[in-house]
Amino acid sequence: MRIDAHQHFWRHDPVRDTWITDEMAVLRRDFLPDELEGVLRAAGMDGCVAVQADPSEDETRFLLDLAERHDFVRGVVGWVELCARDVEVRLERFAAFPRLRGIRHIVQAEADDYLRRDDVVRGIAAVGTAGLAYDILVHARQLPAVRSLVERLPADQRLVVDHIAKPEITAGVMEPWAGHMRTLAEHANVWCKVSGMVTEAEWVGWRPEELRPYLDVVFEAFGPGRILFGSDWPVCLLAAEYGDVLRVVEDYAAHLGEDERAAVFGDNARRFYRLDD
Repeated sequence: MRIDAHQHFWRHDPVRDTWITDEMAVLRRDFLPDELEGVLRAAGMDGCVAVQADPSEDETRFLLDLAERHDFVRGVVGWVELCARDVEVRLERFAAFPRLRGIRHIVQAEADDYLRRDDVVRGIAAVGTAGLAYDILVHARQLPAVRSLVERLPADQRLVVDHIAKPEITAGVMEPWAGHMRTLAEHANVWCKVSGMVTEAEWVGWRPEELRPYLDVVFEAFGPGRILFGSDWPVCLLAAEYGDVLRVVEDYAAHLGEDERAAVFGDNARRFYRLDD
């Protein structure tokens, strides 16, 4: 089964969705399962994991409702207030929904030391205790704080770095991003999503060969057994169609064995998010 481990749904709300700037106007509309289902089918994908885009518990309920009504939405990565005193209660309430597989916060919008805060670490630890995975969404400059977080959490807590931690692909910058990613990969409980790369490159005129050095780093560091393919649809549409995003990773992974390719394009998502539970 081929699984897209990272995509989004929303009903566009201009008051809420202020992150969609004028240059991103193509995203100022609804993106819902009926549209994605056809896109996935055309790309030979069997299902997906829907990831939160708005930091609200309404967003979590919205995604869980969609997952209940569309079987191909195999899992949901939602949002809860991690710093709430009753975070355990909030997590327990949502964990009653079988399609909830993880939690994410938009850390890239926070201060660089956000993940070092005691209340944040406590909240993320509670995610693991609740049996859920945690998605780490950061910019490359925040990776030192990610390392600190990982070292303070249980060694068996499931963590995944979204969008290969958003290196400066447009500028061709490799370090210190590459070194930080190799250090994180030393922790066996940390995985990596090869997603969101085209929107870190030039939106018009990017070339697959610009992405290969970054793919080299993460595949060497994490290995095919801890890498998940994600399209980041519909955000990817700022720079590429779904098939173009998929083709970049498929072409890169062409030298891998059949089992390794199956892992990257589905089996790892099933294992990491426990989609078969």
